[in-house]
This record gives sequence, C-alpha cells and structure tokens, in this order.
Amino acid sequence: MRTFVYIDGFNFYYNAVKNTPYKWLDFKALSVALLKPYNVIEKIKYFTALVSNNPRDPDKLNRQKIYIKALEKYIPELEVFYGHFLSHPVRAPLANPSPPKYFEQVIKTEEKGSDVNLAVHLLFDASQDFYDCAMVISNDGDLAEAMRLVRHHFKKPIVLVNPGAFPPSNKLRQYADSFKTVRKWMLKNCQLPSPIPGTSLYKPARWELPSPPVSPQP
Repeated sequence: MRTFVYIDGFNFYYNAVKNTPYKWLDFKALSVALLKPYNVIEKIKYFTALVSNNPRDPDKLNRQKIYIKALEKYIPELEVFYGHFLSHPVRAPLANPSPPKYFEQVIKTEEKGSDVNLAVHLLFDASQDFYDCAMVISNDGDLAEAMRLVRHHFKKPIVLVNPGAFPPSNKLRQYADSFKTVRKWMLKNCQLPSPIPGTSLYKPARWELPSPPVSPQP
C-alpha cells in the first residue's frame, strides 16, 4: 500500500520531544514502527519553520539546521516544507492585574504556514492519486476539513498519530480510519546515527543527555 507520511513539525516537537533526549529522531524508523508491514513508505513530508534568533540560546537555529540536514541526508524519502514565524505586538491580560492596569502590550510570536501547507499537500497528493494511504502526525484540529475531504471525497484511508500525551483531537479522530499514539520507547528506539554516514553531521552536543530506561508499552 503506497503510503505518504505528513508531519506537523512544531506540533510534534512541543508534544513529543521537547525536554527529552530524543530530539535526534529518525522519522522513517518512527513511521515504520507506527505503520503495518503492508504500508510502503514512498514519501515523508516534514512541515516546519526555521526558529528565530534567541539571545538566550544563540545556537538554537544552528542545531535545527543540522538536524534538518541530517534528516535530508539520511532519509531519501523525506522532503522539508517551510512556513515562517510572525511577530507582532498584542494586548494581553495580566495574570495579577493591579487596577487600573489590567492589560499590557507584549510581542507575540507565532509559527505560520505549516498547518496550511500540510493540509494543501494532503489534499493535492490525494487528488493526484499519489498515495493509497496517508499517515498524519499531528494533534492540530485545524487539519480536520482536509482529512474529511481526503477520506470522503477521495476515499483514501488515513492513519492519525497523536504525537504526545495530551488528549487527541476529537475533530481529527472522527475522520481517521485508525489512531495511534507516539510512545516514549518508540522515540528512544528510533534515533538517527551520529554521525550521519558519509557526512560530518553529528547530533548536537546539547542534545546528548542521559536517556532514562523506557520499556515497550502495549
């Protein structure tokens, strides 16, 4: 069964690997662990955005670029599609307001484009009959309409994967033919080699943290 995998990069990061030692993740190995033996992975589409410069962590962008290069070198089926960050001032309510001041102006930074890009690719690829089955790794309810059209109009089965421990989106689950959750033991067992063979790409030293023992869960 020709299978395309669609990964919501930032949704995955914040729900699955942030504050863990498993950031050097092999998305093909993870996809194989989540799918059935009859699913032949022909394409993995990874939707992300380059992080902004952060004075408190000036190497953050460099680590992200190294990781993306590692994915592209090691997984020939993988393509990366970029959104962008948008910063703008907004008025936000204070947690502990002191009358007469109830609001303060702050800078809000949002990642834009990844969910739209994922939805467009999911629909377009179905319309062109590029896949027999799609696996969507995200818990973003904004993808529900695209999944509905793929399932009901193009008659393509969808495997929905919740990347973290938060409750899964009911908006997404209603349009999925099957549902799975990323487990910690999967993250541990699906790490890229360091270095990436034939390259000088190493796992960033800051990600070299002790890994707690994790056992497979049913």
